[in-house]
Amino acid sequence: MSGVDHKRLMIPGPIEIRKEILEAQSQWMIGHRSGEFKKLFSELQAKLKQAFLTENRVYVSTSSGSGLWEATSRCCVRDDRKVLHLTNGAFSNRWADVSRANGKQVDVLSVNWGEGVTPDLVEDALKNDHYDAVCLVHSETSTGVVSPVKEIGEVISRYEDTLFLLDTVSGVLGAELRTDDWKVDVALTSSQKAFALSPGMAFGAVSDRVLARAEQIEFRGYYFDFLTLEKNLAKDNTPTTPPISIMFAANQQLDDVLAEGLENRWARHLQMRDRTIEWAQDRGFELYAAEGFRSPTVTCIKNTLGIDVFEMEAFMAEKGFAMDKGYGKIKGETFRIAHMGDMQPETLEEVLAGLDEFIGK
Repeated sequence: MSGVDHKRLMIPGPIEIRKEILEAQSQWMIGHRSGEFKKLFSELQAKLKQAFLTENRVYVSTSSGSGLWEATSRCCVRDDRKVLHLTNGAFSNRWADVSRANGKQVDVLSVNWGEGVTPDLVEDALKNDHYDAVCLVHSETSTGVVSPVKEIGEVISRYEDTLFLLDTVSGVLGAELRTDDWKVDVALTSSQKAFALSPGMAFGAVSDRVLARAEQIEFRGYYFDFLTLEKNLAKDNTPTTPPISIMFAANQQLDDVLAEGLENRWARHLQMRDRTIEWAQDRGFELYAAEGFRSPTVTCIKNTLGIDVFEMEAFMAEKGFAMDKGYGKIKGETFRIAHMGDMQPETLEEVLAGLDEFIGK
């Protein structure tokens, strides 16, 4: 704890934020219709496109990623067509619920928690029925499972009228994502995951195909309407008041992300994932996510040693770390170690050493 003045977040979101990024939020406020804001927005837009590896626009939403779930459901699925949700955990299930709540016709292709969605499963589903869109969670935060976005994108791209909608909330900037090359029509995320920013902002890379679809849908709402966002984007602005303080921080953070380099950042996350897996298996734990489907940003560990995760949380809090106890129906049966954002391998080693001390006491 030497030199640390707060409890460091090892949970899968919100995650730890560097002090200089927090301080960037304290800049003097500016008007969101001012020339200063237009400059900030334009700079941020250019960097976001690099982060998502897209030539398309990246919308900025004053919401969590869940708001952009609603946007994609409302703007991408026509009333007389169906959407296919690929589910394998708590958050992919919830996205399907959001589509239902917005009156969409929803089919679900579900695999067991801990397993990834495979291209063959998607191919079979698309051969047997027509869907306006397919929704996939890149990195399922509840289970630590990553699904093969590139290969699934190849499958969906063979169905010309079907959009590929991706939740990459705990993926992008931690797990490899090449939005355009992998034929993703919407890639949405939240600020508080691998972007390592404060909560309150969401980003969505959106293709021209999505805007053409939105024009065919009458009731898209207002706050999350992609066409309204597009109209304001052309003026380097947003339809409603944005989270300007977080945007200041995001602008600085993306400078640092791009200086590190996306491939270097992906490699650092894989290094931390592999170290976490090695530690867990060496201690006699099992991994919840199937081999070959393990997320670079969060590892979900089966509690095969029967530790008291609440005692573990309290023990680690004394050492200055906030820890996870599992999520949803697998809370207590699992615990998760987040290794995303600006976290460095040496911090992970501190966490693992603390867990070793707890297990051995």
